[in-house]
Amino acid sequence: MSRRMGSGCGAATNGPTLRRRGHATLRRTALSRTGLRCMMAVRHTRNDSTKAPGMTTSRTIATAVLAFALALAVPVRFSPPAHAQEAAGTSADGATDDRWTPALSMQYLGVSGVAISPDGSRVAYVVREPLMEGEQSEYLSHIWMADADGSRNTRFTQGESSASSPAFSPDGEWLAFTTGRSGSNQIWVIPLTGGEARQVTDAKAGVGQFRWSPDGDAFAFVMRDPQTEEEEQAAKEKRDVILVDQNFKYGHIYSVPFDPGATGTAEATRLTEGDFHVTGFDWGPDGERIVFAHQADPRINTGRLSGDIALVDADGGEVTQLVTGDGIETSPRWSPDGSLIAYASSGSQPEPIGLADLYVVDPVTGATRMLPETPNRSVFILGWSADSEEVFLSEFLGTTRHLVAVPVDGGSIRQVTEGNGVVGSVAVATANGTMALTWETSDDPAEVHVTGMDAFAPRRISAVNTDTPRPAMGRTELLAWEAPDGTPVEGLLTYPVGYEAGTRVPLILNVHGGPSGVFAQSFTGAPSIYMIQYFAQEGMAVLRPNPRGSTGYGKEFRYANFMDWGYGDLSDLLAGVDEVIEMGVAHPDSLLLMGWSYGGYMTSFAVTQTDRFRAASMGAGLPNLVSMVTTTDIGDYLVGHMGGEYFDDYETYEKHSAIYHISNVTTPTQVIHGAQDLRVPFAQGQEFFNSLRRLGVDTEMVVYPRTPHGPTEPKFLMDVSERILVWFNKYLRGPRPAAE
Repeated sequence: MSRRMGSGCGAATNGPTLRRRGHATLRRTALSRTGLRCMMAVRHTRNDSTKAPGMTTSRTIATAVLAFALALAVPVRFSPPAHAQEAAGTSADGATDDRWTPALSMQYLGVSGVAISPDGSRVAYVVREPLMEGEQSEYLSHIWMADADGSRNTRFTQGESSASSPAFSPDGEWLAFTTGRSGSNQIWVIPLTGGEARQVTDAKAGVGQFRWSPDGDAFAFVMRDPQTEEEEQAAKEKRDVILVDQNFKYGHIYSVPFDPGATGTAEATRLTEGDFHVTGFDWGPDGERIVFAHQADPRINTGRLSGDIALVDADGGEVTQLVTGDGIETSPRWSPDGSLIAYASSGSQPEPIGLADLYVVDPVTGATRMLPETPNRSVFILGWSADSEEVFLSEFLGTTRHLVAVPVDGGSIRQVTEGNGVVGSVAVATANGTMALTWETSDDPAEVHVTGMDAFAPRRISAVNTDTPRPAMGRTELLAWEAPDGTPVEGLLTYPVGYEAGTRVPLILNVHGGPSGVFAQSFTGAPSIYMIQYFAQEGMAVLRPNPRGSTGYGKEFRYANFMDWGYGDLSDLLAGVDEVIEMGVAHPDSLLLMGWSYGGYMTSFAVTQTDRFRAASMGAGLPNLVSMVTTTDIGDYLVGHMGGEYFDDYETYEKHSAIYHISNVTTPTQVIHGAQDLRVPFAQGQEFFNSLRRLGVDTEMVVYPRTPHGPTEPKFLMDVSERILVWFNKYLRGPRPAAE
């Protein structure tokens, strides 16, 4: 349901101090950039005799990862959180059948990697489950197979090694997949008629992306350059010195023959050579050539600055550049008739903030043209229609994600899928256009569905999560509101389980990452960093807004927080909070705040601008944009948002950095970070935690070892929401801290 939707995107706000309906003024006090230092610490207990009552110590977990330039290690002692509530009938792992807990959410398995046979009769998909017994804390993925009518739905791969990336052979007789069961990720095949799987490749550095050749007699795959014998020996002798940004290991294309009657592995042939890194490829329909995208080196940041399209013969040889320029060209897909290659492009210049339009190029003449703009202008190419007349894409459209078809003749874009939900993995049968896809909604977990392309009538064929306990859920509602400058904003509000109309409850403001992320109508009971139904079970409402800068609302909205982080977007968020208060749902004196990555940034910045929140939890946040831009692995993404380098414009970076407004903070703030985070380096969490501690603000920092930019181990994933709830309840149940 929508509320008070305005018209048009407002300009980014960068003007005078903001005030919201009688609440605390949003502050803009800055500190000297030389006045703060990054300190090493783990916990802080406030001396209550010197600060306001009710602000005592609290322990939280921080998830993020070690900054790649960090020279010091932090000693961290891990201890489980005290559970906020012990329910009757709770098992040892915290799971119950009648209450939402992180342990129950972990029982919902991930469904992805959909593939469909050429004739549309069979569907393969990947199911991922957590392993958490004893010393285990990892995930295991296996491939399942179903007939398109939903019958014979069985697990197709076995064993203790994960299997993924299923792909049917062009004749429909074989299923290829990748698995590390032989020690590294390799291509394996198994006949659909039954039998043992056999290994096809023995790639020294493991297989990345792979594809069957059009006639099924070979595979092409990408492999990173393996270590040389000299490098291996240096590692053994502990002489393996690292030269930063030198001696890159590039990804290149290889091919390997496939003989159905052979046994053992086959020798691979390298098809591309040179100082460039392959990011994606596709076979030509005649099997004679391969089109591929490449960038200058393997660094993630480089992919935000450049990218070109090239051709190579299927037996190797000279590389022919097809599309070059100053923009970013990626994701080439060859049409079935061979006449065109579709690709995504940022246009005539790099767009670090994020812009990807659909183009086609003639592989013979090199002539390019842009196809009609999609609503979000952030295309993800899935493939072509069998008649080569349409290109299929997936795009976020507001809080939904759908499949759209773009005609190559310049006609109108067609939305293929419908409904309030999220399309995930998609595959289309070449013979009859039958489509298999994963589909989920706020109330229903992801499952595999089958439908025709002409009329969207999805029929569920998997039953991965149908028997998983489903307690009563807090319902989720789509809201719309206007920011003070008239910018229309949407968000998702999840009510507490069993909510009674007219009752005011604590409200958690949950901010997404990005900033070009989006909160979509995906299953709210799924395992995630923030377990939405767990908080709803504990009597809290959760508001998940999509402020300016979010994807799903077009380029103008996605760019609307350019050089305006922490101001216009914060006003969008606080206006959403005010909307829920005006609805009579949120208690204005029981507001809470949490967010991860950019959401962590907004959490850190918000507590320097307002004291409305009883408590906050910053996950993998970036409070100091000056130190962030020179240590993150995506520095140019930040440069793109800030409009230039920090050394050319200190004022902008400082203005939008929480650390330079830190003296304003009174809100008890938990800091969560992983110990191996290269995206938002670990030192970012340290800076904020230690600054709060030195100011005497209640804080705690919990560090997850072995963790990059978000928990990769299921036990840690469960732990995050549990610790946040303990932190929030501590301050909800005590007196409101007084601002000094």
